[in-house]
Amino acid sequence: MPSSKVPLRRTGLTVIELMLVMAIIGVLVAIALPKYNDYRERVKQTQAANDIAVLQGLIKNYYLNGNAYPATLADIGNGNKLDPWGRPYVYVDLTTAQGKGSSRKDHKLNPINSDFDLYSVGKDGVSKTQLTQKDSLDDVVRALDGAYIGLAANFTR
Repeated sequence: MPSSKVPLRRTGLTVIELMLVMAIIGVLVAIALPKYNDYRERVKQTQAANDIAVLQGLIKNYYLNGNAYPATLADIGNGNKLDPWGRPYVYVDLTTAQGKGSSRKDHKLNPINSDFDLYSVGKDGVSKTQLTQKDSLDDVVRALDGAYIGLAANFTR
């Protein structure tokens, strides 16, 4: 009887196949990572806006009980409150002499609040008084005496 040998087929991936798989994974990561980072940034902005809304309520409640705004966030029990980027929220009582010149302003240099300013300096940690300045666009602000809470770049009046 003649002996027939069946060629053995090796299993596994060749180097070319492995490189192709790695290239596909690299492309998928390059597409997905920026989208994920944008999503995380939007979540942080939303969290900052929610925190500002809560702090605004506490500040207004303090005003109703004492007919004056608190000097600092510590007066309402939130002196150590940090924004989602790990920085303290900025609070300025605009009804005092010290607060009048430091109010946040819109593109026409009009104050955006008449009672108090409350904001987060955002992702970059830098802010300017005027909202339309490049350093302020990522700030999460309270404007129009609380009628608007959100990203400074989206604020229009």
